[in-house]
Amino acid sequence: MTLLGEGQKIRETYQVERFLGEGAFAEVYRVRHRFLGRQALKVFKAPGMTLAEIEEMLGEAIVLSSIAHPNIIRVFEANVVERPAGTYGYFTMECVPGGSLDKYWRSYRGRLMPVEEAVEIMKQVCAGLAVAHAEDPPIVHRDIKPQNILVGYDAVGMRVRVSDFGLAKRVNPLTLLASSRGTLSFKPPESFENMDSRAADVWAIGTTLYLLLTDALPYPSLDERNLSDASRFLRPVRPPSLYNIRVDPALEAIVTRCLAREPGARYADASELLGDLSRWCPGVSGAESSSAGTSSGSAKSALGTPSPVDKEAALATVREAIRLSKEPGKLMMAADLLEECLTKHPDLREKYEQQLRLWRRGISM
Repeated sequence: MTLLGEGQKIRETYQVERFLGEGAFAEVYRVRHRFLGRQALKVFKAPGMTLAEIEEMLGEAIVLSSIAHPNIIRVFEANVVERPAGTYGYFTMECVPGGSLDKYWRSYRGRLMPVEEAVEIMKQVCAGLAVAHAEDPPIVHRDIKPQNILVGYDAVGMRVRVSDFGLAKRVNPLTLLASSRGTLSFKPPESFENMDSRAADVWAIGTTLYLLLTDALPYPSLDERNLSDASRFLRPVRPPSLYNIRVDPALEAIVTRCLAREPGARYADASELLGDLSRWCPGVSGAESSSAGTSSGSAKSALGTPSPVDKEAALATVREAIRLSKEPGKLMMAADLLEECLTKHPDLREKYEQQLRLWRRGISM
């Protein structure tokens, strides 16, 4: 049973619209602010905490409030809500209707994501993380993966935000290291010695880019029984070009450097990686490189079995969005509905992305 119910009011400011999902420590809801429209609300599950404990749980919001960048999720407010079981801490942040990169990547199903699109997404991830890495002392995310990257649209086009800084931590200013946390499939060898750093975030970015380009992970997942087994890192990474012929040598060199076994051989931080990604140009013609090849994976199963997508239901939602766009004061609600659909189907993106961008500018056509 969820902590909050649909229609519930919070501090006379937010109304809960729907439950979005949950993790080990928190639940996330879409809420409507009485003046500012839709936001996402993250409420922590542990009840009855002291104010000091609540402040510790809200560390993610505190970290995010210190980082201002278009490619980092924005935090609006942090507070507490009283429920019959006790006091719960929460914070509100941007609501990205499109959802996670995991969902966006899976939308290609039996096709590979276009190479330029994968690079653009990771450039925006690097741009946001570069701000965190430049803090004094640096902030490391420690859990970069597709589920913690959100893909949406604004008036300019696709905008990617890095989210879920729940494991983020400032490194020791002397060693530039932090204790290791995160998802095993996206962790470098040194993390199994309880060391995380900006170079470990670079590894996770490289792993994510490898996945987008190949529909495979560079190394197999580990379960808890294999935490001390570093042998999987001894074999060389299979070059991404073996899975995707549209990955040229320059891009392959970038991915390979991200996944170097020794931290010192990787890019030092997200800013340095961003520089090389920004200088990269496709090695084949635009028409050829912009098309998505056939996936070598099994229906995007590298991160688990995908849920089936009902295209007819998505088209019905598109029609509802178009209807709403014609009603006074409901254009942004229509844009949110349309954005949800575009992240599920590449062909819908091609057909309706320009319309969504106009709606985000406040123009209804």
